[in-house]
Amino acid sequence: MAKTFEQILSDIHKRHFDPLYFLMGEEPYFIDLISDTLEESVLDEADKAFNQIVVYGRDVDVKTIVDHARSFPMMGEHMVVIVKEAQDVKDIEELAPYLETFPPTTILVIDYKYKKLDKRRTLSKTVDKLGVLFESKKVYENKIPEWIQNYLQNCDSPHGITPKAVRMLTDFLGTDLHKVRNELDKLVIAVPKSKKIDDTDVERNIGISKDYNVFELQNAIGSGDILKANRIVNYFAENKDNPLFLTAISLFGYFSKLLKLHYATDKSSANLASILGVSPFFVKDYLEAARNYNIADCVRCIGVLREFDMKGKGYKSGEASEKELYKEMIFRIMHRV
Repeated sequence: MAKTFEQILSDIHKRHFDPLYFLMGEEPYFIDLISDTLEESVLDEADKAFNQIVVYGRDVDVKTIVDHARSFPMMGEHMVVIVKEAQDVKDIEELAPYLETFPPTTILVIDYKYKKLDKRRTLSKTVDKLGVLFESKKVYENKIPEWIQNYLQNCDSPHGITPKAVRMLTDFLGTDLHKVRNELDKLVIAVPKSKKIDDTDVERNIGISKDYNVFELQNAIGSGDILKANRIVNYFAENKDNPLFLTAISLFGYFSKLLKLHYATDKSSANLASILGVSPFFVKDYLEAARNYNIADCVRCIGVLREFDMKGKGYKSGEASEKELYKEMIFRIMHRV
């Protein structure tokens, strides 16, 4: 049966276990969290030594998985078999006819990362009938701010967070949820529960400068502050923390959002926030940038950024240093060259 991530975790915490969990898809974070929760929660420590088996796909075949899953627990309620990195198991479709032969005491967990089963084939249909078929979908960049806020609100020590701190984390950490969670856990430990996490907390505990980051560079470019933009890219070049090609990719996303704003028919704050994937708090900054960069300007800037993305990777950059390339890129964006 299909269940959401939240439903699966809720059932596990209530000790309502399914006999089979096939966890598949692009996003490893949700697969790992469900699998690790089952590994930690079903059996107590004394039972794990006898009744919990963890294997890796590269080391086993279908027959080995079947043999483990057919075992009965020793003086326990469940036999837990976890197959990590199951995408490395050869001919995994051959597992289908055996699934109905396992004892009712077996809980089989299959971590099938970065791939999906063909739902037209027998294995997918059998899993869906007998247990949980969960697809872990990628969380795209425009959903990361919401994910950060939800994680902080629902963790063991709930915290609020300011919009600027969310943007700093999103721009710096990207879409790697394992990495994002690790950094959020640092903040939860370091910041008192009574205090909302802000940009100063992020700078102090994560190492992201609150004044010299991609978010501030976007604001400087959008508002036409040439001096501030050059200060930031000089800092990037000297500190080596923001390679040119990564900054170019971030700014490409920024100007792409400005194009979406220009073409939006409904320019209400709520609608633009939804389209741009940002907090309504930041919509005014994008509106200011749209006044400074019309559609033609945005298209031109995207062309410049494509060029400097390649130069940042060493293609046709000549003898120019990264600092020189940064300065040229900002000059061409902000002087309409």
